[in-house]
Amino acid sequence: MTMFKNLKRIRPWEVTLTMVLMVLPLVPANPIAGLGGFVRHAHAAETPKPDTSRLVSIGGDVTEIVYALGEEKRLIARDSTSLYPKEATKLPDVGYMRALSPEGILAVNPTAIIAVEGSGPPEALAVLRNASLPFETVPQTYDRDGILKKIEVVGALLGVPDKAKVLEGKVAADLDAAINDSAKRPEAERKRVLFVLSNQNGKIMASGSDTAADGIIKLTGAINAINGFSGYKSVTDEAIIEAKPDVILIMDREGPLSMSNEDLLKQPAISLTPAASHKAVVRMDGLHLLGFGPRTASAIRELNAAIYGG
Repeated sequence: MTMFKNLKRIRPWEVTLTMVLMVLPLVPANPIAGLGGFVRHAHAAETPKPDTSRLVSIGGDVTEIVYALGEEKRLIARDSTSLYPKEATKLPDVGYMRALSPEGILAVNPTAIIAVEGSGPPEALAVLRNASLPFETVPQTYDRDGILKKIEVVGALLGVPDKAKVLEGKVAADLDAAINDSAKRPEAERKRVLFVLSNQNGKIMASGSDTAADGIIKLTGAINAINGFSGYKSVTDEAIIEAKPDVILIMDREGPLSMSNEDLLKQPAISLTPAASHKAVVRMDGLHLLGFGPRTASAIRELNAAIYGG
């Protein structure tokens, strides 16, 4: 009876307190710290660092950046546009960046693939992206900031952001000096430049806007003689004559697409231009001229000197 009398004396708040005290040992002393450890662990599991120990690089500019970062030891293969530095040509060639074969790339057993925007064909890229390998696309724009963004993206994939920042700083300073020097030229003195990509069957394929050729011409303080369309297209004789180019710019290359100055200047429409009158033809290495990689400041200076002298 005594026990039942004591139970009757227990008040409701005492029961609640007892239940709380029984549960407390199950709660961490520092719940925030406990959750923090869980969040860090989950975050680490969600974003593992990609294995780039066996890297295939697609795009001459991308390969050049890998070398400029001092990370070339990761490279096991490259595409056919990756011709600089010379050491890169010793790597296996997986084909032209716009005509890639997934089988050829996967055959070298890469752990990661990095490709500049514009690589293809799309079907090949779809296969590579579904191959359970890290696949990074490097954005392509034909200006100063685009070059620096490439360096940032490559450095991030390789896990060397600090090295990328240092390279960005050096490249930015060099670009700014070259661009500012070109910008000093008065508008009235700026020459009109026609970039000729090819001359097949008497048809000139030239550069319009939104191309690497258009970008480098503008950075050099010159004027793209052709406008009105985007990309590279065949142009009529009338369009070439109306463009009145002061200079013809072409890539210095060998093979079926090569052109001698004499043959180029004999082309009916070009023969009637100021460029033909002055035999003003400028040849430059294609990757150096149009690559928009770490050496672009050098390309700007070289082209500037070729167009304007000095």
